Amino acid sequence: MAAFWPSQPDDDPFAATLNGLPKYVASTTLSEPLEWRNSTLLQGDVAKAVAELKQQPGGNLVVLGSGELVQTLMENDLVDQFALSINPIVVGRGKRLFRDGSSKRPLKLVESTTSSTGVLIATYEPERS
Repeated sequence: MAAFWPSQPDDDPFAATLNGLPKYVASTTLSEPLEWRNSTLLQGDVAKAVAELKQQPGGNLVVLGSGELVQTLMENDLVDQFALSINPIVVGRGKRLFRDGSSKRPLKLVESTTSSTGVLIATYEPERS
């Protein structure tokens, strides 16, 4: 993402938004912060770092493109909402969002919509007791 989005024109609304927002990067391989505007490398215990970020004022934290991070956040009860885009195509294989053997977590559907191309966008929240 850091190789692509910074070079996109500012008249692209998604690029302008993404480039302008603060970005927190969780990585097991990086040791230096990215040279992408408003990027911060989370170091050490990522679950603890995200829990601290959630306590700060501001907008929502969003995970883009990291199943491993989502799994870590789920294991630490740090996910408040899942926004899943389900595309109408079967590819037969791929990475799984939910690990085999993970504990059962009931979810509640809070919103759904279907795009003009048939993509189902479903928003779920964990049911907490």
